[in-house]
Amino acid sequence: MASNFCVKFLLPAARRSVTYTPVRFCKMMNDPLEHATGIEKRELLAKAAGNENPFDMRVFKRGAGTKDQPNLIPSAFDARLVGCICEEDQTFVQWMWVYQGEPKRCECGHWFKLVEKAPV
Repeated sequence: MASNFCVKFLLPAARRSVTYTPVRFCKMMNDPLEHATGIEKRELLAKAAGNENPFDMRVFKRGAGTKDQPNLIPSAFDARLVGCICEEDQTFVQWMWVYQGEPKRCECGHWFKLVEKAPV
């Protein structure tokens, strides 16, 4: 009786076949803009509008950098961390905080000033 039970109920359950879904039936993921929220969505919208650098993270070339004509650094906040490579062959970055309304002088003599920029 026990062997009859095994043949009828347990063996078919153990022989389940594996099914595969062909890739052609899978749908592609929708546009990432539809799934994004918060700051990621604002970044994608800015890039779609043509602004490839919405957070101003690109490297700026220093200008004159005098006290009368400082290098202008855009920022949506009251302070920003700025890195200055003082000499061409320098192997480290000189970091400093620049605050709104207060021009800051680097150790190499170049001046930096924050200018207000609209947030993303």
